[in-house]
Amino acid sequence: MASATASDLQTPSQPTPQGLNTSASTQFPTVNIGTRNSALALVQANAVKQALKDANPDRTFEIKPVMVQGDKDKITPLQQLSQGENAKSLWTGELESMLEKGDLDIIVHCLKDMPTHLPDKLLLGAILEREDPSDALIISPRLPKETTLATLPQGATIGTSSVRRAAQLRKLYPHLKFADLRGNVGTRLGKLDAEDSQYSAIILATAGLNRIGFSNRISQKLSSSTGGMLHAVGQGALGIEIRRDDQPMQDMLSKIKCERTTRACGAERALLRTLEGGCSVPIGVETTWRGGKGLAVGTQPARDYDKHGAALEGSEPDLDDQELVLKTLVVSVDGTEFVEHEAARKVRSAEEADDFGKEIAKVLIEKGAGKILEKIKVEKQWGAKKQLEAMGVAPGTA
Repeated sequence: MASATASDLQTPSQPTPQGLNTSASTQFPTVNIGTRNSALALVQANAVKQALKDANPDRTFEIKPVMVQGDKDKITPLQQLSQGENAKSLWTGELESMLEKGDLDIIVHCLKDMPTHLPDKLLLGAILEREDPSDALIISPRLPKETTLATLPQGATIGTSSVRRAAQLRKLYPHLKFADLRGNVGTRLGKLDAEDSQYSAIILATAGLNRIGFSNRISQKLSSSTGGMLHAVGQGALGIEIRRDDQPMQDMLSKIKCERTTRACGAERALLRTLEGGCSVPIGVETTWRGGKGLAVGTQPARDYDKHGAALEGSEPDLDDQELVLKTLVVSVDGTEFVEHEAARKVRSAEEADDFGKEIAKVLIEKGAGKILEKIKVEKQWGAKKQLEAMGVAPGTA
């Protein structure tokens, strides 16, 4: 994207109606930042707000939390909530409507919750530097501190609402049991720690735990090399959604976007889009960079420093000279069928990353991923129907 110019930044994204909130020090309209109304979402939105403020000190930013559909309904199973068109708006629908109407200027999302198909008038304006995208095992305080996935006792119950996580673990550890677990991070930890808890462990995203100060609860980080787990598409990254025609906002965001994360996550999202899977479908990925320092999972590599603590220029090979390595896995819900593939390529732009993800998806389909995903779709519809019937709720009325 082109860098913002002074004239760009002095042009509001749309005419300022009389009485619209503006900065006290300038006549620029306040930039309204939309986010889900949860502790983690607010921490993430504040991080974006600070990054934007640092890059644009002459602008004023305000966070507008919104209670979205996926947070309102704590009873209906996620399998039912994520059916059909509803899946596209579960975590984003209300926010996107406000963005289209101009009530918001940007939306801060966990990228893994963003649909790969956005409304025509909206655009993924930037992806910020990625946090650790791995999953994390958190064990019950009733178990030894050194407990890992491999040493959990026979029949131990793991709490997770993620089909992807449970499916991968059924493949690797068929002796474990799984139970649905919803709620914010604090709620889930409370359910794990309760004296009468049914859970021996739960699995959450490492990035979320790090961001809200619960990294001390992580018993084991789960990756392809530890625990055999691949993470969700976009996990650990923050995506910022804007109006497609809002060029001044694109220019503003160009100052804080991360090219390394944009390419890695772009390949992951293109893979998911081509497979037509949603966030509740068991598709795992892991991106690494080859040819540089080799830091895993698409995160920004550490820099070398001199004896005075100054970063050394040229200590990391140019991103265009490194290869993006993408590991992928599609697994059936019961863990008995799976297709996996790994490939590497230099991707010198977001467009090349997109093409890379599409090609890997086609390879997975040729290997049988399409049949697995179609079977999962049918099973999800049937399972959701049976869960609602057991709750005494007629399908279509939840």
